[in-house]
Amino acid sequence: MSEQRPVGPLDSSQIPRFAGFATFARLPRIDEVPSADVAVVGVPFDSGVSYRPGARFGPSALREASRLLRPYHPGLDVSPFAEKQVVDAGDIAVNPFHIGEAIEKLQQEAEALTAGETKLVTVGGDHTIALPLLRAAAKKHGPVALLHFDAHLDTWDTYFGEPYTHGTPFRRAVEEGILDTSAVSHVGTRGPLYGKRDLEEDRRLGFGIVTSGDVLRRGIDETVDALRQRIGDRPLYVSVDIDVLDPAHAPGTGTPEAGGMTSRELLEILRGLRGLNLVGADVVELAPAYDHAEITAVAASHVAYDLVSLLALGRSA
Repeated sequence: MSEQRPVGPLDSSQIPRFAGFATFARLPRIDEVPSADVAVVGVPFDSGVSYRPGARFGPSALREASRLLRPYHPGLDVSPFAEKQVVDAGDIAVNPFHIGEAIEKLQQEAEALTAGETKLVTVGGDHTIALPLLRAAAKKHGPVALLHFDAHLDTWDTYFGEPYTHGTPFRRAVEEGILDTSAVSHVGTRGPLYGKRDLEEDRRLGFGIVTSGDVLRRGIDETVDALRQRIGDRPLYVSVDIDVLDPAHAPGTGTPEAGGMTSRELLEILRGLRGLNLVGADVVELAPAYDHAEITAVAASHVAYDLVSLLALGRSA
């Protein structure tokens, strides 16, 4: 925790939630405090999508939806903004016309933001951004465990011959040796695949799979126990594609699949990670053009809030 008492969000009893700058949860900007323990940063980039574009507008939509977040989290019994200095670090502007250049710049910026003790919760943007964020995390912590919440595997090799897309980041991460392949898992996967080989190759890369159907049949507690056993005390990165939720709970995304988890299930699984060695996280694929009444943005803002709260709680002794 920072030596100086954390600067929290604006007081909504004094300044209406719908007024003022739309920072995450109405928190201070990174340039308004001397240091930060946790930074929420946006990456408005969606040049890696394979179907519907629009996730470049995800960071701004999530910030708007986060205006209603309150400073005490009863599910985790923590006031994250009092425990740690949490800030909004703005957006990392990357080249929308050159994926390779965008990846390199994002890695550099993530490394700079985490050069001290600051941890990132990154808001995308499409899932391409997970690769440079994992590179930055692994450079600091060594190969990391991964919990990947998604309707899709995202371990395909190429799209149209291109190796860097929103469907390929975790294959590249395994190939680069930045993941601890004894502790990598997908959660919430479902829907049609190109063939059975997709699952066989994913298994060969080291991934375990907990489908959305598994969550339904096993329940939250059994799912969390299995994930915690696989992760152990390894440094953990959590990547949440909002399409892990059923389209009823998250219509505003680029590649929706029927039969997904509820927002309640996702949040409860995340809360079950309390005390693990979380070193970074992202929330991606929020595409507000396809949203209705901010359903998806609200869900994504709560996911980000839970991730910030987990980081505020820190690792169990």
